[in-house]
Amino acid sequence: MAFRFEELNIWKKAMDLNEAVFLFSKTLPKDELFVLSSQMKRASDSVVLNIAEGSTGQTKASFKLFLNYALRSAIEVVSCLFIAKRRSYINEIQFKTLYDEHEVLVKMITNMKKSLD
Repeated sequence: MAFRFEELNIWKKAMDLNEAVFLFSKTLPKDELFVLSSQMKRASDSVVLNIAEGSTGQTKASFKLFLNYALRSAIEVVSCLFIAKRRSYINEIQFKTLYDEHEVLVKMITNMKKSLD
């Protein structure tokens, strides 16, 4: 593999969740296309991109900074899921699945940050 991030389990997990969020966002009403759907996709993309970008940094401190950005973006996705739930755009099973998987990812990111201390 040419790039370090390709070997990272947190990046792989983030990529899988990014695809799941993208597919879910396609089910949102058209009037959410440039609002909730766009925000959710951008936040999910940010998780993947920050993990990748941080993994190529020169220092552990730099990587931790990007992991912090990824963590915040993952939490933003979860908040978007709550909005979708409140607006009845997502059923309880879909919500729980995406919520639980993001909880796992957040823990993975947090553990990766701790390992850099």
